[in-house]
Amino acid sequence: MSLMNTTDQQSTAHTDIRRSGWIEMMPLSWRPYILLMRLDRPIGTWLLLLPGWWSILMAATTSQTSITTILFYMGLFATGSIIMRGAGCVINDLWDRDFDRQVERTKMRPLASGEIPVKSALIFLTLLLGTGLAILLTFNQTTIILGFLSIFPVILYPLAKRITWYPQAVLGLTFNFGALMGAASILGTVPVFAWALYIGGFFWTLGYDTIYAQQDVADDALIGVKSTALKFGERVSQYIAAFYTMTILCFGVAAILAEAGFVFYIGLTAAASHLLWQYRTWDKQNPNSSLKIFRSNRDFGLIIALSAIAEYLF
Repeated sequence: MSLMNTTDQQSTAHTDIRRSGWIEMMPLSWRPYILLMRLDRPIGTWLLLLPGWWSILMAATTSQTSITTILFYMGLFATGSIIMRGAGCVINDLWDRDFDRQVERTKMRPLASGEIPVKSALIFLTLLLGTGLAILLTFNQTTIILGFLSIFPVILYPLAKRITWYPQAVLGLTFNFGALMGAASILGTVPVFAWALYIGGFFWTLGYDTIYAQQDVADDALIGVKSTALKFGERVSQYIAAFYTMTILCFGVAAILAEAGFVFYIGLTAAASHLLWQYRTWDKQNPNSSLKIFRSNRDFGLIIALSAIAEYLF
């Protein structure tokens, strides 16, 4: 059950819900919808947003785009990612509410627990999609077309968990559309380096979401939800290593195609070191370890983004 939990996971109950912290300051009627959008857990928003930022920054470097324009589009992508990640979570939970009731980590999600009725969730989803559309229409034609195309894998992802062992591949296709849209927003077209970023992001998602799915392998096996974590079984670590290796290779190809300089390659080396740390640190038998490693992928994405910023500046 993906689309991304808490840093203070309890040792006694591996749960998916965080009702403490800043959420307690919100009106009671808002809180279930905040949880439904996963606003309490921004990791999913980061993972959706960062490929777009990479692409914007690399395209801006190749085209000498102004800092003002870069910041404008990065801001739009950030806002759009919050909204569309929330919409994706609503779609996911509508599909999965019956499954979620049977999984310890997800059984208290607002739709699974009945805290939010299905009708209310559909109305809320309509509002989110309308807001996302308004943001999308501020972009150029190529970016708008890509934005519409990205909706299809969002809808298909929850279904994929029922019919294929590779729903993480569908998520990879979905979550990395920003790599195409970011460059398109700056250049009006999708350059070849953006496709290399997209493919690299696809393998990155295969890796981190397989790690995420490892939390639920016991429950998923019982209720019939498919995942790469279940498919790979005892060989899951080797697959993670392969996916992360492909990630770095594809990003290296993207850098070559974008004619990136030495500064970016230093950052890419640091990012590769981070993925190696993930691989060596991950305890696949420990759900909290899977969650920790999954969450650390924000840091990997930020290293790539900072490398692209440094390349632009220097």
